[in-house]
Amino acid sequence: MSIGYACIHLGSNNTKLSTLYLKNFSKEKFLLIIDNNLNALEQIINYNVKNDIKVFRISSDIIPLASHPINDILWYEIYEERLKTLGTLIKENNIRVSMHPGQYTVINSIHDSVVEKSIEDLRYHARFLDALTCDYSSKIVLHIGGVYNDKNLSMERFIGNYNTLDQSIKNRLIIENDDKSYNIEDVLSIFKVTNIPVVFDNLHHELNPPLDNNLSQFEWIEICNKTWKEIDGKQKIHYSQSANNYKNGAHSQYIKASTFLEFYNNIKNKNIDIMLEVKDKNLSAIKCNLLIMENLRVIYLEREWAKYKYHVLGNSSKTYQEIRTLLKNKSNPDVIKFYSLIESSLDSGVTKNSQVNTIQHLWGYFKKIASKSEKNRFLKLLEGYKEDKKTLSFIKNYIYKLSYKYSIEYLLDSLYFYINGN
Repeated sequence: MSIGYACIHLGSNNTKLSTLYLKNFSKEKFLLIIDNNLNALEQIINYNVKNDIKVFRISSDIIPLASHPINDILWYEIYEERLKTLGTLIKENNIRVSMHPGQYTVINSIHDSVVEKSIEDLRYHARFLDALTCDYSSKIVLHIGGVYNDKNLSMERFIGNYNTLDQSIKNRLIIENDDKSYNIEDVLSIFKVTNIPVVFDNLHHELNPPLDNNLSQFEWIEICNKTWKEIDGKQKIHYSQSANNYKNGAHSQYIKASTFLEFYNNIKNKNIDIMLEVKDKNLSAIKCNLLIMENLRVIYLEREWAKYKYHVLGNSSKTYQEIRTLLKNKSNPDVIKFYSLIESSLDSGVTKNSQVNTIQHLWGYFKKIASKSEKNRFLKLLEGYKEDKKTLSFIKNYIYKLSYKYSIEYLLDSLYFYINGN
């Protein structure tokens, strides 16, 4: 089983994609942004390789305005070699990539113009994955679309428009149950006519089950498994947890370890890929991969601890000490306990005294190398935070800038700068 995440990456430099607005479009800006975005993708892929993450969804925004009529630039020719090189990096490290067009890509729309734009958008996604030279296990995920007051007719329209698609799109397309309109039974009925592989989404299923739902979600996963052919690669499913106090499908901030393990242990066929849909992205992907790792060595948790420790210290010195004690057990590390303590810290509010203690601890990295003006600036920000005149994010940002200036890699890798920034 491989577990991955979608699009956005947290906690590393030079991984943010740039956008281009229609009003600012020009060839020069377009190519400049593609340069940035492909460099960011390479950084993300290298991070995934380093952290043994084998599943990743590439953002549709990697090529801005790619399917818009204003854009007649042949980016796939201009960047042909660059894209092949990225594809080689992906394939040599056995990473499976995918893409997921947004909510406006609807091929069962009642409006011909929307269908035409949607098909053009699918052409872009297929072209990008083709340009990477990835095989057909690299997929394009699509929802069925709108109901338009007649679900059966809308499903027929989806099938009819699907049949007109380019073969390059058909080779990659997979369909997913959604949280409002098309449940897993609906999507499977479309598979029976089209043979499009089906992605099971657990949270969507929870929110939008079939009316006569006598099967468990794990039985539905088994049924969906039969829709995947060898050329499609391993079955993929989407896994997420609902945000606290939300019933509208909002994804949780992080994947809760105990809940995920219960889900994982009930999956009969472990030879599948799981795409996590969660706000903390790669952080939860690493967590879930470690949760299911056989013969886990304590060094993996120590690496995680190095990233989380200052966040934990800033919220609770008690939890900080508990984790340090836990990691003293080198022969039998308790990964569940480790992450439960991390999660308790993520859920706790910011404690000012603990934050001040943490900030002063971090300043220890700079007190011998910072200039007099930098020290004065730090003390002023710290005093402002103590007196509620400055938010925590001000001083975090300043310490981060100093970390970058003085190349303090240990701090640059810390999640302290990315979690609870206020």
